[in-house]
Amino acid sequence: MNPLSEEKSPKFSLIKEAKIGKGTVIHDQVNLYHCQIGKNCKIDAFVYIESDVKIGNSCKIRPFVFIPSGVTIGNNVFIAQGVAFTNDKYPKTSGEWKLMPIVVKDGASIGAGAVILPGITIGKNATVGAGAVVTADVPDNAVVVGNPARMLRHNIS
Repeated sequence: MNPLSEEKSPKFSLIKEAKIGKGTVIHDQVNLYHCQIGKNCKIDAFVYIESDVKIGNSCKIRPFVFIPSGVTIGNNVFIAQGVAFTNDKYPKTSGEWKLMPIVVKDGASIGAGAVILPGITIGKNATVGAGAVVTADVPDNAVVVGNPARMLRHNIS
């Protein structure tokens, strides 16, 4: 038998003091630290979620997503692969730093490879296009694209 077969391969996930709601699925290679994840969510492989992050119900977080401390995600939010949230406007290796919270409201969708800078609010039912760099708040129902992200249109409900 192949020692690296799927049945024998280690998961290498670390879940430390995380509150995880009923029906939520956590895949392999996920690190969760002191965070809260709601009910019926799907957290795919290679996701890293730091302390004090709050994720609502029925969210889907695709692979290779980084969510640092200070991020709050509402209900029914989709986050595509490779999205990176940042929580410090002037990062450095030592000394003081200022946590700048990020809020993603209910029903928002963030495309693959987007970068969300610190202190941003993404509005209810807003869409962030793939590869966008979000440098300012995104209004409810807005569609933003580009670097820096700019308004393309409003979602039609």
